[in-house]
Amino acid sequence: MDLDLTYPAVSDLRAKARRRIPHFAFEYLDSSTGAELQAKRNRDALDAVHFMPDILPGRVGPDFTTTFMGTEYSRPFGIAPVGMSGLMWPGAERMLATHAAQTRIPFGLSTVATRLPEEIGPIAGDMGWYQLYCPADPEIRRDMLKRARDSGFTKLIFTVDVPDDSRRERQRRAKLTLPPKITPRVVWEVLTHPEWSLRTLKIGAPRIVLPESYVDQTDPRSSLHHAGHIIRGTPDWDTLKALRDEWQGDLLVKGVMCPVAAKRLVGEGVDAIWVSNHSARQFEPGPAAITQLPKVRQAVGPDFPVIFDSGVAAGMDVLRALALGADFVMLGRAWHYAVAALGAKGPAHLTHILTDDMKLNMAQLGTHHLADLSKRLLA
Repeated sequence: MDLDLTYPAVSDLRAKARRRIPHFAFEYLDSSTGAELQAKRNRDALDAVHFMPDILPGRVGPDFTTTFMGTEYSRPFGIAPVGMSGLMWPGAERMLATHAAQTRIPFGLSTVATRLPEEIGPIAGDMGWYQLYCPADPEIRRDMLKRARDSGFTKLIFTVDVPDDSRRERQRRAKLTLPPKITPRVVWEVLTHPEWSLRTLKIGAPRIVLPESYVDQTDPRSSLHHAGHIIRGTPDWDTLKALRDEWQGDLLVKGVMCPVAAKRLVGEGVDAIWVSNHSARQFEPGPAAITQLPKVRQAVGPDFPVIFDSGVAAGMDVLRALALGADFVMLGRAWHYAVAALGAKGPAHLTHILTDDMKLNMAQLGTHHLADLSKRLLA
């Protein structure tokens, strides 16, 4: 099969993933919150970022090698942390971490992953970033940080845009629980997706193993009342100060939309700002993330490291974010559509899709270097 002809875009991977995995797994991955207007707003705002193509540029062969925060990556994009990756496809964390190490792009492991940092860290190598949903208990927090550090993770991602639950109505309608409750509907979905089911049987039911190691396990909980939810705290600025003291490495703060907050974070000693609205999964009536990116860039200055995610679904979207002030771009859902659609072949194919899309669009723009993209922006 020629993957480039069968799955030429992220939307094709999404469609294949939807057919290949149970409904409750797809809804967990694909859903936003509310009526999903924020997701549409993210997409519309990205589509509204336009460029003026140049002509007669000669041969355009851009080098996508990117040095970010002292590390060289082969592309200006990476794999954002996504909770419960192994629910979307058994072994997803291992597949993605392996691809990240081989390709030299960053891989973010979530606090609520289905694999422990001790397993994934050595696979990701120096490409591993660890994402923290901060526990209420400082002893648990310090132990998590030690485990991440000892496992080889080089950067800590402190996620700050989940102060409480969001309703995520599609997940509720799908009756998702962690682990899934055995109901006739769940049995039917499992039976009608045999490859997912057999691989899950071999690997084991997806569980959020790190948080569960700190709580007593009793009966199944809803997807919004799992072990990660139970131990999660309500972090504040004092929590940030404690993390800055406890983590001896790069500290990235993810979920920043407000320029004033971004400027304060710089003063508090964080090492990078991550502009994101959690891909519309938390709060519906906020602004599109891409509209806040230039404002945050202006607030923190031209040289401070800035990352962007939320709604990125193509190489062109990566170029848009770079043109508007991001130094690096992360994708979450897209990688999981890829592994759910194609298994271990998925990450490499998605990297090809994104890279080729960037290369061809830069040729259309007549732009030889990523740093020159902003010159072609239309106001």
